Amino acid sequence: MTLNKTLLATVIASLALTGCGGDSSNNSSANESTNQSPAVNENPAPGSEAKTFIDNFAKDGVFLPHTVLRADLLDANTALPFEVRNGGFGSAMTKDPDNENRFYALTDRGPNATFNTGAYGKGKKFPTPDYTPRIGLFEVSTSGEISLIKTVLLKRPDGTLITGLPNTSDLGGTGETPYNADGSPVLVDGSMPYDETTNPIKLDDYGLDPEGLVALKDGSFWVSDEYGPHMVHFDSEGKEIDRINAFASDTRVTHHLPAEFAYRRANRGMEGLAITPDEKTLVGIMQSTMQLPNKSVQNMDITRIVTVNVEDGEIHQYLYKQEIGANSNSELAALSATEFLVIERDGSFLYGGPDGADAAKPSAMKHVYRIDLSTGTDLESIATSGDLAQDDDLGLTIAGKLWSNKYWQMAIGRR
Repeated sequence: MTLNKTLLATVIASLALTGCGGDSSNNSSANESTNQSPAVNENPAPGSEAKTFIDNFAKDGVFLPHTVLRADLLDANTALPFEVRNGGFGSAMTKDPDNENRFYALTDRGPNATFNTGAYGKGKKFPTPDYTPRIGLFEVSTSGEISLIKTVLLKRPDGTLITGLPNTSDLGGTGETPYNADGSPVLVDGSMPYDETTNPIKLDDYGLDPEGLVALKDGSFWVSDEYGPHMVHFDSEGKEIDRINAFASDTRVTHHLPAEFAYRRANRGMEGLAITPDEKTLVGIMQSTMQLPNKSVQNMDITRIVTVNVEDGEIHQYLYKQEIGANSNSELAALSATEFLVIERDGSFLYGGPDGADAAKPSAMKHVYRIDLSTGTDLESIATSGDLAQDDDLGLTIAGKLWSNKYWQMAIGRR
């Protein structure tokens, strides 16, 4: 049942997008043009522009304008004010189908920090709880510059802006409580005290923690997230026009994922999203082993890939075996109808990352694998008989046991 998995590279050269300068409001118009387009040579020699761009690209990355969401918070260590910035388009990147010099990038759910000592349970501090996740269109020039062309704010079907706040439990919410920067809960009416009935904690069933991005030729987008997980279709203006998830009671949904995807691990949902070249089939990959049936298995090395035909809803599902248990799948890109690239990584930093040089890990693993779904076994099409059964909630089981059991380990095998 393993997929054909080939290691392509251990080092990826990527564009470093770092914020700098700027102090404007966070919720500007959904399609505001922020920069003039750099000149593009219409008749370059094949590969020449890419080579020139790479040669000119700054060693330390390219600085992009950012906006300041707020600057009144104090650093706990220095007691000095610091800025909460809006400039991180780091959840996903994908090329513009209509322009070789442009790409789209996706933000996360907005600024947040783990907060486990709140009066209303573990959760996250959201210093800007009304932040709207967004898609940025960027253009690269042969001089090594990267410009933000426009920003698309994500919206509900009625055109109102969504937030990055957690969903309710009926739609996969894992009990994360949203708090303000001062530790008070984010409430439906922030001017009134908390009341479980009349003024409860504010959640958002349209809220997304975006991770995967697909840009279609018609100008629309698909976004996958870590909450539901949800796969949401937005038009070119950012308004929701379709949705796919695993919750049968969700009336917004056109097609459904297998029910077992509701067991996603918090903050480890559908991290990568791609679409086949014919734009008919979405392909999503889960970041980590799901909590299926519970947390005891979440650090294993078996994750899942799901494909959804956006026209008829046909579903296929595959097991993806990671190199090391508890690794993370970070991104997915389509090469053909069956072949894909997967970025798989551990949590270490080659040079220490935010913890400094003393935390450097020469063995840090950041790999790109080429996989072929045609060599895998589709869990949705396995004939059920004898010990094999499809459970409505847990998916395919063997003798009543899940793939987390040793019997599944034997069936999957090792590379």
